[in-house]
Amino acid sequence: MVWDGVEINYSGRCELAAPFETKSNTRESSRVFVYNPFGMRKFIFILILFLGAAFIYLSFGELESIIDTLQQGIIWYILLAVLIQFAWFLMMGLTYRSLYQLLGMDESITRLSLLSASATFINIIAPSIGMSGMAFFISHAARNGRSVGKVTVVTMLGLFLDYAAFLVILTLGLIVLFRRNDLDPTEIAASAVMFAIAAGFGFLLYLGSRSADALGNALARMARLVNSILNPFLHRVYLSEDRAHEFAHEMADDLKSLPEKYQSLLVPLLYSLAGKALLMFILVSVFMAFQVPFTAGTIIGGFAIAYLFLIITPTPAGVGIIEGVMPLALSSLRVPWSEAVVITLAYRGITFWVPVAVGAIAFRIVQREKE
Repeated sequence: MVWDGVEINYSGRCELAAPFETKSNTRESSRVFVYNPFGMRKFIFILILFLGAAFIYLSFGELESIIDTLQQGIIWYILLAVLIQFAWFLMMGLTYRSLYQLLGMDESITRLSLLSASATFINIIAPSIGMSGMAFFISHAARNGRSVGKVTVVTMLGLFLDYAAFLVILTLGLIVLFRRNDLDPTEIAASAVMFAIAAGFGFLLYLGSRSADALGNALARMARLVNSILNPFLHRVYLSEDRAHEFAHEMADDLKSLPEKYQSLLVPLLYSLAGKALLMFILVSVFMAFQVPFTAGTIIGGFAIAYLFLIITPTPAGVGIIEGVMPLALSSLRVPWSEAVVITLAYRGITFWVPVAVGAIAFRIVQREKE
């Protein structure tokens, strides 16, 4: 895995390569990134900011619509929604802090909130079901002398618990839609994909807690599948199966201790649930800002469908998809169409653009600490 000019190999080591230096058997073994560490760090930073700027430029029309929409709402409820969004960043920091402590590491809530905000920003401009943010956490750990294996376990657990918490909300949302006879095949199919993603993460964590060899074999098969897909285009081995086994053994010791600490996972799970509750309270504040009547079922069902497509769609944070899906979901929950569009624009303006702005600032702060 490569991030920010660091090659993080699957044995948990962090290696630096000299400019233009090559390693033997590169094509046969695995990917190796050759770089000047200082120049590459600047390059990665500039690349991410460029992607962020390009993304904002391409979405400028939507941003203008959102600003115009927010100006029509009651300002105090809009500010309350923004404040709740900042509380969500703090909740993410608390979630990761509880997972760090679970594996015997300690880190401040402030730093972990900055890291989670940065990871959110990176996940938005480089969507990959949370993998980009995970790579950022691992890179930060490698540069600060943390155990790469432990931090990898933390990020995998964080992602899995986030999905598990959302599945609770999604189940409630599906029940609401079913009782109102508004559950359609698209929502059922998307929910099935979400359950499959969460089950996949859970299965990998379970395998690792039982056997490093079993996890290694599963990761090797995944690497083989990726290689078979990419080989016609790259004409080389993209992921190393041998390193997949090394990576599994690196994580195994920490994963095997989880069954003894499963009760301790309740705390980060509750934090994850609290994070979802905060996002729903933002939706409540937006409804109140525009004086649109709502029920608990409207909030749960509308949020569940919006967040569902945010995760499974390939576009950055569901851009272009949620703006179409969420008004349909709200209108099916008896919110007038024109008001559903306004609610969607305002909600997305707060839960999407605020994290983009805050995440970009947090990313710059973390990068300056590295320098």
